[in-house]
Amino acid sequence: MAQKIILDCDPGHDDAIAMMLAWGNPNIDLLAVTTVVGNQTLEKVSHNALAVAEMAKIYGVPFAKGCAHPLVREVENAPNIHGNSGMDGPTLPEPTIQFEDKHAVNLIIDLIMSHPEKTITLVPTGGLTNIAMAARLEPRIIDRIKEVVLMGGGYHTGNWSAVAEFNIKIDPEAAHIVFNAGWKVTMVGLDLTHQALATSDVIERFAALNTKPGQFVVDLMTFFGKMYKQVQGFDAPPVHDACAVAYVIDPTLIEVQQVPVNIELTGTHTLGMTVADFRYPPKPCNTWVAKKLDKERFWNLVIDAVRNL
Repeated sequence: MAQKIILDCDPGHDDAIAMMLAWGNPNIDLLAVTTVVGNQTLEKVSHNALAVAEMAKIYGVPFAKGCAHPLVREVENAPNIHGNSGMDGPTLPEPTIQFEDKHAVNLIIDLIMSHPEKTITLVPTGGLTNIAMAARLEPRIIDRIKEVVLMGGGYHTGNWSAVAEFNIKIDPEAAHIVFNAGWKVTMVGLDLTHQALATSDVIERFAALNTKPGQFVVDLMTFFGKMYKQVQGFDAPPVHDACAVAYVIDPTLIEVQQVPVNIELTGTHTLGMTVADFRYPPKPCNTWVAKKLDKERFWNLVIDAVRNL
């Protein structure tokens, strides 16, 4: 049976791949795509989301714009990774799809409250502002959600500071709410996503599809790869966000471990750190962390989904 998901994102090169994977895989029932400030301003990432939908023919799915600012902090974007548009590199089609009139937070709540309990998985691949707001506005959703599978954090690795990952660092208060709400959270962090590298042989497989979506991925990854090399010294770019969607499709692709995780909110040098407590005996907790990726099966899954488009 297809897994029902709400994809909350800030497209973003890797968010685009996550959208294509969610739409192109038959085991996902994409209930909605919601956008949040992150990789670029809300307006830019929202336009990118509609452009990706146009390219991938994601029709009949509601799109809604969410929060334009973090809960407490100033807006922080990542043009040094994603460019001025938030998705530099490929030529984006002009969207024909319109956004819903309602706010993303309200759409998330309405979908969860109108579906049977434990049937919807939330998949946030940007900052956690929308998800935190939804949990605060309508706490009943917490018990109704099947799971939150988020791309963010890392138990050993940071990228926006020595110890903090971008999605968590840009709105650590929202992350604190989400990690402590009481629902099941699986953190697909940098320790895992840095294993999902779009190496040259992988990009060649997308090119060999000889399709518009295949070429779109090539264009995305070419720009993304250049920026990752320049800024972080990577030889190939990691497609972070697609890993969270892949885990929902097939949990056997990713090895996870149940570990208490909390968010650092006050550290001078550690703000936004996802502090994972690996001490024994382990404390009871609702949080899992992703550790090891089956890279070959992961890429087969993504390439098959793009082929299906």
